[in-house]
Amino acid sequence: MTPATALRRPAPLPEQWSTVPLTVVMPTYNEAENLPRMAEALIGLGLPGLRLLVVDDNSPDGTGEVAESLARHYNDETHTRVSVLHRTAKDGLGRAYVAGMDQAVADGAAYVLQMDADGSHPVEYVPQMLGTALATGAGFVVGSRYVSGGRLAEEWGLHRRLLSRWANTYVSSVLRTGLRDVTAGFAMWRADTVTAMRLSEVRSNGYSFQVELKYQAVRAGYTGVEVPIHFEERQIGASKMTAAVQIESAILPWRLRFDSRGRRR
Repeated sequence: MTPATALRRPAPLPEQWSTVPLTVVMPTYNEAENLPRMAEALIGLGLPGLRLLVVDDNSPDGTGEVAESLARHYNDETHTRVSVLHRTAKDGLGRAYVAGMDQAVADGAAYVLQMDADGSHPVEYVPQMLGTALATGAGFVVGSRYVSGGRLAEEWGLHRRLLSRWANTYVSSVLRTGLRDVTAGFAMWRADTVTAMRLSEVRSNGYSFQVELKYQAVRAGYTGVEVPIHFEERQIGASKMTAAVQIESAILPWRLRFDSRGRRR
């Protein structure tokens, strides 16, 4: 973890909250270097109900094998702390999350957390997000860069900061979700919210998947709460953002809006 992250401390939770079944769904593709430190940090939070589900898309760098070794290290005869879902091909972030979130709910998770494997979503916020979800009864909780107290990585230049803010303003103005950080990929979902969203019908597959999920949840009547986070820059490896993903993200809000109008008619 970066020095800034190391200074933070996870929020303490009442014992009955810390044991709530929570599955962290973490899609991976070529994250062999990042995954062990992420697993260590999550298991080290002291949440007995937390489980890590790694969804690996047949990473050529051996991430799947690393995940299996972590499962052997952290699991015992009575407790499964790490499990692995192997997929045969690189099929997109959205499809990976659909597979993992469905699996998490089927295995009995009361809450499901979407989280990147690259360290950009600081682990220390997980207890706070769970506590917020339980205290408010919200259908989902977003780790937000754009509410009061939220921050972007210091490494981000002005152009990247402006582009990110513009993207959120653009999507929010089209879809009117009431969220400040609708593109965020750090989000915790109540199990019944996951079921209600009917993930198999979600069509977007790249980073725009995050937008479609929140939009569908809000349309289904579920309330979202945002908590401020300090978004970190990836420390190891390369970003998976491509031009095709950016184009999909620009088109998606209008497609969702027109689709919803057609259904109402």
